[in-house]
Formats: sequence, structure tokens, C-alpha cells
Amino acid sequence: MRKKRIDSVDVAGKRVFVRVDFNVPMEGSVISDDRRIRASLPTIRSVLARGGRVVLASHLGRPDGKGFEADSSLAPVARRLAELLGPDAPHGVTFPSNDCVDDSARAAVLAMPERGVVLLENLRFAKGEKKGDPAFAAKLADLCDIYVNDAFGTSHRADASMHALPMAMGAKGAQRVAGFLLAAELEYLIARIAAAERPFLAILGGAKVSDKILAIENLMSKVDRLIVGGAMAYTFLRARGIATGASLVESDRIDLAKEILAKAAAKGCEFLLPTDHVCGRDFKQGTETTTVVGAIPDGWMGLDIGPDTRARFGEAIRSSRTIVWNGPMGVFEMPPFDAGTRAVGEAVVAATALGATTIAGGGDTAAAVEQFGFADRISHVSTGGGASLEVLEGKHLVCLDALDDCNNH
Repeated sequence: MRKKRIDSVDVAGKRVFVRVDFNVPMEGSVISDDRRIRASLPTIRSVLARGGRVVLASHLGRPDGKGFEADSSLAPVARRLAELLGPDAPHGVTFPSNDCVDDSARAAVLAMPERGVVLLENLRFAKGEKKGDPAFAAKLADLCDIYVNDAFGTSHRADASMHALPMAMGAKGAQRVAGFLLAAELEYLIARIAAAERPFLAILGGAKVSDKILAIENLMSKVDRLIVGGAMAYTFLRARGIATGASLVESDRIDLAKEILAKAAAKGCEFLLPTDHVCGRDFKQGTETTTVVGAIPDGWMGLDIGPDTRARFGEAIRSSRTIVWNGPMGVFEMPPFDAGTRAVGEAVVAATALGATTIAGGGDTAAAVEQFGFADRISHVSTGGGASLEVLEGKHLVCLDALDDCNNH
């Protein structure tokens, strides 16, 4: 899926609407992780360097469309963005009013100088955003000459700014293109996976089989090996008749897990599960721990993969040429149950150094990769949690249909 990219468009003197994903984690009014802001900088800088005027729009949190809410304001984002852009934005970052389409916002956009930047207030303060309202999208369309989607993390949602807006822009003959971040996501999560060099390995983790069932079913017909870790592994182990103690198990999914294991075998997909476990008495910091091989005794819950499994998974990872990783192997936020996820990350980094294409996706996975300092040593770390999972499930992202293909315009 090749979409026209922002660097192929003449932006000089134009108002360029860039839909970004600035839905950053906050602790009060302080941004605790600015990765999503930093990920948008190449697209913003490209437009500014070529004399464009940048109109940025995003959501933050889950306001209900009833107007301004102080704790969901993008004001802290505006401040951080101005710091990151520095001299690349010679006029700073303008942040108008408490509404993204009122007279104040419109006046700020129309008054923008060349190389100016305006960040609109939280789109979800307007009820039309989540409803995909064409009338709300038309107000946004009046603010710009070119539309850019650089918000992969929201591209599985048909919100007004994601779908109705580029459709309205197309209706008036305007160009609708991908930013650098979106283009990279499409290159790795779609193009590289479609043309995967073998052996092709998928690593899936997380809490529940039900959260990853569609991804498992889609991937096991494409990959040579499938690693399953995290709490969801215990449902599969129970399906194989192995005792799992007090570990999290979806009892109503055990039969489904049996079916998946049978399908994987029939397709020739090697299904790798943990064989030893780091267990705790309770799900809390400082709990008593033990490492067990095979069955988990009553009263113990598996909270991470054990050392033998780390070695076995690591060997499979390092011998693969294409790797997709979505989901941690244990409770990586709570030592000592972070060792399994760290070991998998180290193996993915090693595989990358050996020439493999490696893709890490999903909110928890991206957080773990960043926490362990691996982000710059993996081919691609996806910024989209739900969106990247939907791609791995084989779903179509409708927002992409509203963008120009490479051969358009």
C-alpha cells in the first residue's frame, strides 16, 4: 500500500493540516513520555523547511465532546512541541482558545506567517470528532490547503479528522498525503510483512487470548514460527493439559486454544510456548518468587518466562529473518518479572544486527522497548497500539482509503 508522501508535495505558502497523534501519557499536567511528539517532528520540519504553514490537530484522552476540559487540554503538548522544534519554528507554536474551530482558532490559522505553527485544541472537545461528522470536518477543511495523516495510532478509527476531513479535502481537489511516520508504519507493517524474508517469526504476548485471537489466526498462516508468552500462554498450556496453578487463564477460551494449536500444526506453523516460569505468590511488588519447570503448583502464578524458555525463544529469534513482536512476555513493569521481556528484546536487537527486519508494535511492547533502551536498535517500533494490532489481524484501515495513492495527482 503506497501512499503519496508529504515530501512529494509543494507546500510553499500553503496551510498544511497535519493530523498527528499527540495522545501522550500525562501525570497531572506533566507529559511523562513525549515519544509521540518526537515522532511527528520529521513531518513538521519538512513542511516548515519548505515554507509551509503547519496546522496541527490531535486528540488527548477521552473527553466526551461536551467542550473544554482542563485536564485534557493540549496546552502542555504545545509547550513541549515548541521546545522540541526550537529554531525550526521561528514564530514558535501558537495555541489558540479553548476550541479547535471557533473564531479564535480560525483567526490564528488565517494569520499564520510563512513557517508558522498552530496547534489546535483537543479535537475530542467537539462532539463531531468521534461521530465522524462531515459538518465538523468541513470546518476543519476550511482551515487548510493540504491534508496530511501522520497519526497511524488513530488510523483504525473513522473519526472526523481521520476520514471525513480528507474526504472533504479530496472533494475540493486538495491533496491528501501521508506523513513520514505513517509512511514508515505502512512500509513495515504492511509492505515488509507481505514480502517477508524467511524464516518469518511472530512473537505475541499479553494477558488474554481473546485480545490476540484474530492476530494469532491471521499470522499463523503466514509465519514459520509463532512464539506465545505472557499470561495468554497459560490458557494454551491448559489446553495442552499442563497445570498452571493460580496463573491467569481464560477458562472459556481453552477449547478455542485447542483449536488454534491444531490449526497451527496443520498449517506447519511451529507453536512455541514457555516450558519454565518465574512465579509469584501474589501479583504485587516484593512477592515471594520461585522458578518452576513444567507444571505450576497450586498457589503460584506465572508472571514471566523462565531462563530455559528465554534461551529457547532467543535461539528462535536470532535465527529468523523477519520478526514481528506484539506483547510482553511477563509483568515487565515489575522486577524481577521483567527478565523475560528484556531477554526477548535483546534477542530481537541481536537479530536486527544480523540483518533481520524486526518490527515491534503495540503500546506495552513499545513501552518495554523504550524502557530497556532497545528502540534505536530495532528496525521499526510502531507508534500505534490498536492500529498495529488491527493490521496484524489482517484488518483494513479505512482511513487510508481517503489518502492519495502514489500515482494520483
